[in-house]
Amino acid sequence: MTVNLRAAYAPLLAVAALVGIAAAVLRVPPLWLLVWEGPLLLLLALVARWSPVRPAVVAGAMGVAAVAFWPVPLVWESGSWLEACGAAAFWALPALGAVLAGGYLRRQAGRVRQAVRDARRDQQLELARDLHDFVAHDVSAIVVQAQAARFVAAQDPGQAVRALERIETAGLSALASMDRTVHALQEAAGGPTTPVPGLDRLPELVERFEGGALDADPEAVRGLSREADTTAYRVAVEALTNVRRHAPGAAVVRVAVRRTGADIELSVVSSAGRRGAGGLLTRRRRSGTGLAGLRGRVEAAGGKLRAGADAGGGWRVCAVFPAEEHPLG
Repeated sequence: MTVNLRAAYAPLLAVAALVGIAAAVLRVPPLWLLVWEGPLLLLLALVARWSPVRPAVVAGAMGVAAVAFWPVPLVWESGSWLEACGAAAFWALPALGAVLAGGYLRRQAGRVRQAVRDARRDQQLELARDLHDFVAHDVSAIVVQAQAARFVAAQDPGQAVRALERIETAGLSALASMDRTVHALQEAAGGPTTPVPGLDRLPELVERFEGGALDADPEAVRGLSREADTTAYRVAVEALTNVRRHAPGAAVVRVAVRRTGADIELSVVSSAGRRGAGGLLTRRRRSGTGLAGLRGRVEAAGGKLRAGADAGGGWRVCAVFPAEEHPLG
């Protein structure tokens, strides 16, 4: 509402200026013209403060002209054109003052916005430097401990185990540093700071879905990397949304997470409905959230995506990710 009102300042000033000029030409009593000058001056200040540049220049010129012109017909009758020009110049001063006042406020607001942008950029650069310092320190410690473990593993397995524990601690510290920095960057940019959901939210997601059935192996879920975990959750969301929109007649939708050999598989299978469920993933390709967009996400996480008709007449979406050697706990 505020934005729409600000966009109307320039047209409103242009109309008010034309009305004022017409009133002066038609010899409206001077008292009414003086009363009319007040709203014109206020509109001039508002236009200079809020309106886009081009409309503000056009409407502002008309407003200044209207304020300066109103005494000209009166002075012209009893004096010379020089006196009329002097009167116009005199009355143009408050109009220019209103423009300058609005322009000053506009400039100050622009400076504040620029200062906020500069401060935000400096903060982001500082966070990036901190991230580099902290992560570089932790990664260096991981490399040193890994090299030490290689040399002592055969002679003293106990030392190797302790080195692995220190590697784990350094790795967790590096992950925590990255998480804190990413969250701080998102907060500085005005974005969300909540973590990206993973398969730990899958039971809640399936429970909200009518006809949904979940079969998730906790060991398989823990075997996914962090990136694969969040990507798998996104695949499940897209597949269930696809079923809801394009296969409302599907009685059952089975969501499963299981280990298949060295891989971990997420599958979403719907029973046959009144319409095929593949339409959404095909038609939404341009938006990046259809089949091509999902495949790109899955492949970026090191997995593979398959989608197609199921033997039972429904639709099947299957994402396969490599299992982590050291699952996240």
